[in-house]
Amino acid sequence: MFSNMLPNLGKVMGRYGALFVQGLYYTLLLSLLAVLGGTLFGSLLALMRRSKIALVRGIATGYVEVVRGTPLLLQLYFFYFMLPELMPMLELSKFACIVTAMIFNSAGYVCEIVRAGIQAVDSGQTEAARTLGLNGSQTMLRIVMPQAIKNILPALANEFVTVIKETSLASTFFVGDLMTQYNVIRGNMFLVIEPLIIVGIIYFLVTFTLSKGIARLERRLKESD
Repeated sequence: MFSNMLPNLGKVMGRYGALFVQGLYYTLLLSLLAVLGGTLFGSLLALMRRSKIALVRGIATGYVEVVRGTPLLLQLYFFYFMLPELMPMLELSKFACIVTAMIFNSAGYVCEIVRAGIQAVDSGQTEAARTLGLNGSQTMLRIVMPQAIKNILPALANEFVTVIKETSLASTFFVGDLMTQYNVIRGNMFLVIEPLIIVGIIYFLVTFTLSKGIARLERRLKESD
């Protein structure tokens, strides 16, 4: 078995290298869309959790608890089957349904990241802004959020790395990601281990490189404080 592994790895790469590249593209695209959408929606949820209106806080809190209390795969199934039923006029693709589910999931975690970043800003900054005549919205947009963004950038980057690995679950619905390509190649070549090794190496190289970049970003942010 092991004597044939290296030749088989070469055969897999030679024959299906383009599929691995395509899978990486869809994996990164799915992750990027999930984090961007999750950041926008999660930021809104974070502001809702800080609202003085109990109902608004309750909705945001309930959302976060549902997201964090249910498996991602269950959420993927829910959106995959329910979105086309709820919005048949849009004729959503499989990819669109999965992206929506990933955004839904990511927003729950980004909400807590943003909320923590806002809370990390010295309350004296808010008080000083209010004494200068800024209202609550102006204080949040001009004083608090610019400082909070600096606090949350490393955590958001880590969320991107996490989502890249979580996209492997999307292969259940064959949306073109790396694990989808693995399933295709496995079926075509009747090889299990070799394509799995290649996919694992790709995941590792991408996440390792991003993790090192995040660590460097964190050091620079600390030096600028």
